[in-house]
Amino acid sequence: MSHQFKLGQRVRQSRASEASDRNARGDTYEVIRLMPEDRGGNPCYRIKSASGERAVSQAELVLA
Repeated sequence: MSHQFKLGQRVRQSRASEASDRNARGDTYEVIRLMPEDRGGNPCYRIKSASGERAVSQAELVLA
């Protein structure tokens, strides 16, 4: 599977992700690194916002 998002794009965590991580709710992130696929074959990303950085899978993101 290939990466859906590109460096510099703005993304948000999907609603299902936000429910499990209330600290990230509503934050807009910038894609800062494309990472290899996880064990399930989902592309991963390093994303950054004013509240910090995190690594997430493509399934957890939507375009902002």
